[in-house]
Amino acid sequence: MVKEKGVIAIDTNVFVIDLRYRRDRNFGINRRFLRRVHEQGGGVTSLVNLLEIVGILSFNLNERQLREFSLYFPEKYNVHVIPAPSAGARLPEFETSRLMEIMGKKASFGDALVAASIESFISHASCFVTWDSGHFDGKMGMPVMSPAEYLSRKPGQALTERKNGS
Repeated sequence: MVKEKGVIAIDTNVFVIDLRYRRDRNFGINRRFLRRVHEQGGGVTSLVNLLEIVGILSFNLNERQLREFSLYFPEKYNVHVIPAPSAGARLPEFETSRLMEIMGKKASFGDALVAASIESFISHASCFVTWDSGHFDGKMGMPVMSPAEYLSRKPGQALTERKNGS
């Protein structure tokens, strides 16, 4: 499949740092990355990622607040959630063999679910941005990088290049 320039798949932890961890050492660069995505568009995340975020927030929000957040989330960050969240939305189905294949490359079930979801619904993305690059390197059909690496690229630099060479 042809990758779409400017389409950026974004992992759960990027949003969670913004929502919950203002004292995190990466908060500033994380916020700059999310601002760029908001201004330029092209950000996407999976329904699995959104549900993971809602689960994390569930310890501090009530059920009504969680529903409102899940509906407001795409607007707040100017991202598309694929498949689109709705009251009747169904979780994506994956073959167990695909999840086992990803986990066989040293991935947790949660990371395998995210990787399979991105692969199935957002495979056209030019890259996957996460603070856990090591969890996803070699497990997805696209370059994987941190928000810092994404922002440090020179204009026109290929997305397959990792600045730190890892």
